[in-house]
Amino acid sequence: MQGFTVCSLPDKIYRKMTGAAAVFCSLPLREIEKTEDAAAIFCSLLLREIEKTEDAAAIFCSLPLREIEKTEDAAAMLRGLTDRRFMEIEFKKIALEDREVIEKYLNYKTYRSCELIFPNIYLWSREYPTDFAIVEDTLVFRGALEHGEPSITFPAGEQEQIHKAMDVMMEWFGEQKKEFHMHLVQEQEFELLELWYPGKFQIAYDRDSADYVYETEKLTTLAGKKLHGKRNHINKFKENYPEWVYEPITRENVEDCFQMALKWREEADCEQDEAKRAEMCVTLNALRLMEELQLKGGLLRDKPDGGVLAFTIGEPLNPDTFGVHIEKAFADIQGAYPMINQQFVAHEAQEFLYVNREEDTGAEGLRKAKLSYHPAFLVEKGRVAYVKDGGKKNDEN
Repeated sequence: MQGFTVCSLPDKIYRKMTGAAAVFCSLPLREIEKTEDAAAIFCSLLLREIEKTEDAAAIFCSLPLREIEKTEDAAAMLRGLTDRRFMEIEFKKIALEDREVIEKYLNYKTYRSCELIFPNIYLWSREYPTDFAIVEDTLVFRGALEHGEPSITFPAGEQEQIHKAMDVMMEWFGEQKKEFHMHLVQEQEFELLELWYPGKFQIAYDRDSADYVYETEKLTTLAGKKLHGKRNHINKFKENYPEWVYEPITRENVEDCFQMALKWREEADCEQDEAKRAEMCVTLNALRLMEELQLKGGLLRDKPDGGVLAFTIGEPLNPDTFGVHIEKAFADIQGAYPMINQQFVAHEAQEFLYVNREEDTGAEGLRKAKLSYHPAFLVEKGRVAYVKDGGKKNDEN
């Protein structure tokens, strides 16, 4: 790399340089040409000198030598860095009209988790602010951790582009002077991080956020000794309401569900519980936007034209898994929850191998109820950060 081109940089770039950078660029060309690797000299400048400048010199010196050696025109590289690597990433609030572009990228994910599906993202982004950006032709969502620090999801897109997007986002966190955080990262995604950046990251799986996934056939038939109690609850419901009916939720009956939800909110005292209040806001918005979000739903009545006792809402997550996002039933109606669970799967999920009934959020009663249906497996999701203590994985119970 003789005759290194740093000294051929335009005046407007190197005139800004201070300290060792200025010294180097002021050397006569004949002095620079004495070395076969002027890039090595330039990049060996003391860090304290580099930190004195905010210009392209600092950017250039932060590059690994192998990257510098890929080009014979350092000036062009510096210009490219200014244009590409250090551009402002434009995050955008999620709107209904963004569905097409978001789903274009989410379709690259074939996992069975419930969160990264447009209706769920859109509905919950109103309660837990989430925005998105297109980075290196991948989709990245940004949220915030409990203490307010930014956190991103694993990029969605083609694998080669994901690697590029990760490089950009790592630099973005550095520019923002923020610690690097990722959330909702699954095992196969972390394996890619380990492949690309060995030992650099650690993951902590959160048991409270693990999704429960069941075999559709078992939720439909409830066959076997383990699910005998569920069948008994359903039989009791049918005995108490011999004229019961199941209906898919349509524009003609969605208002009945809306009124039932308002009554459920009052009985559950949601206004006194922040988590319950947030969930009910999502529920009401889901009912209001059933058609726009292309959701599927089902309800139970005590008799034809009778009152709604329970309803549920879900959608396909991928070609083999159906997700149930919302399920509401009156607590004093024996068997209402097992009945709406079984009927919804029987009517809406038969073409799918699995049903994802989401996480238990750490609630003891909810965990017991979900485990009582004997899931086929759990979908674990974790938080990723840089390794600080030399470990690679920390699992939370």
